[in-house]
Amino acid sequence: MTKLSAVAAVAALALAGCGSSDSGGSDGGSKPAASKDVCKTAKGDGPKIGLAYDVGGRGDQSFNDSAYVGLKKAVEEFKGSCVEGEASDGEPESAREDRLRNMADSGATAIIGVGFAYSDSVNAVAPDYPKVNFAIVDGFDPDTKPNANVAYLTFAANEGSYLVGVAAAEKTKTGQIGFVGGVHNDLIKGFEAGYVAGAKAVKPDIKVDIAYIQESDLKGFGDPAGGKAAATGEFDKGADIVYHASGASGSGVFDAAVEAGDGKWAIGVDSDQYLTATTAQKAHILTSALKRVDVATYDFIKTVNDGKPATSYTTYDLKNDGVGYATSGGFIDDIKSDIDGYKAKIVSGEIKVPTKP
Repeated sequence: MTKLSAVAAVAALALAGCGSSDSGGSDGGSKPAASKDVCKTAKGDGPKIGLAYDVGGRGDQSFNDSAYVGLKKAVEEFKGSCVEGEASDGEPESAREDRLRNMADSGATAIIGVGFAYSDSVNAVAPDYPKVNFAIVDGFDPDTKPNANVAYLTFAANEGSYLVGVAAAEKTKTGQIGFVGGVHNDLIKGFEAGYVAGAKAVKPDIKVDIAYIQESDLKGFGDPAGGKAAATGEFDKGADIVYHASGASGSGVFDAAVEAGDGKWAIGVDSDQYLTATTAQKAHILTSALKRVDVATYDFIKTVNDGKPATSYTTYDLKNDGVGYATSGGFIDDIKSDIDGYKAKIVSGEIKVPTKP
């Protein structure tokens, strides 16, 4: 597993007993309401779980929401309780460490950091709480000393991205497609690499426009206006399909597709974003690259509940259905067999999907 370089300036999270407030409805450009907060009502005597969200927080219709789905399922199934961490821009690394410590001090038996930015803070905090089990989604061990109570939940997001790249190449009418990344780091470049490789496998001469909202500032994952501007630029240059890997910024990419008009598409990421999109956006969401953060979150909590907590690395890929693609809306039903053909070749090892552009 290639270790990702740590990002120094990140938006940290504040400890909270509740999630994102509800906002908007199901129509127009408003963000759909976040799910009712299980952590306000769950009072079971099972495992107590701390969930610290990545930038964008719950309600991002993507990465964080997927983690919440896994948390909710586990808390209800195992009769547990939970506490969440909410996003707050501009906080230092020390604040993130304090947040994890506060969760542990509050009695959490397992704590999950959603996003690689928690790698350093978990590495610093975990040794002080040997009876607490930690996990990091997309995490890595930043030093050479193994942590006995930390699990790193990783995903072959490049593989799911490859499949939606195939879909984009088969559906484009202009021969030009786009990609919008939230932050130009190694993790998101893996999404880009898979997407471009899948598209070029279908059409070697296809043109792929690449844009990143931020070079290093993690605010790129919580900037819908920036996502809209980046995608609009690609639509204006001739792309008719744009795939985003930008967290909550993706809502702006969807809005850009709506404004670009008929025949313009966006591709979602992490969860099936068609299901949480506005009515206007749904008509323009071709598919989504699935990254089953919900499965990884649930699986980890289950190991804790079973008394055999996971440690070290676990990778979710096409072989174990940890990544994939969505078919909601029916827009790619006619090419599903083609996409599945490429999927089978990846699973068999015939196709090696790149992790870097």
